[in-house]
Amino acid sequence: MEFLDLIQKRYSVRKYKSESVEEEKLKLILEAARLAPTAHNQQPFKLIVIKTKGNEENLKRIYPASFFVEAPLIICACAIPEEGWTRDDGKNYTEVDTSIAMDHLILAATNLGLGTCWIGKFNLKAAREILDIPKNVLPLIFTPLGYPDDKPRPKTRKKINEIVKYEKWQ
Repeated sequence: MEFLDLIQKRYSVRKYKSESVEEEKLKLILEAARLAPTAHNQQPFKLIVIKTKGNEENLKRIYPASFFVEAPLIICACAIPEEGWTRDDGKNYTEVDTSIAMDHLILAATNLGLGTCWIGKFNLKAAREILDIPKNVLPLIFTPLGYPDDKPRPKTRKKINEIVKYEKWQ
């Protein structure tokens, strides 16, 4: 698949089939995240792969939407700030790096015919408790992972001239 076609094909899936994700596909998706570029190649993140079956009630405490537990798997991307690179002005790039890894994961999933939905609004306290995440680690992003059972909705995006500047801001 051409890269721009892949990007256009990706959408936020909000209905999943109960069909399992093949282990080989999961490995390829996780490898895509591992290969993502990170500042100073620090890779300051960990991914938690959670099977939804049998964990539905706890997972609904993290994010209550029904589609969240329809997919057979959920992945949580966790940022580890103390392992990240910090710019001279004090800006730590851990959240950026973790987001890049998750984006690679999501695009790899799309390429393999799987669906995802980037979830940033979730119950942080419940996520820490249920997934036993230490205080120095930040659960940053969740996504269900499975075969879509819906159709993409039209995407609305700004026009290119609304987001691109050349040479200077003005």
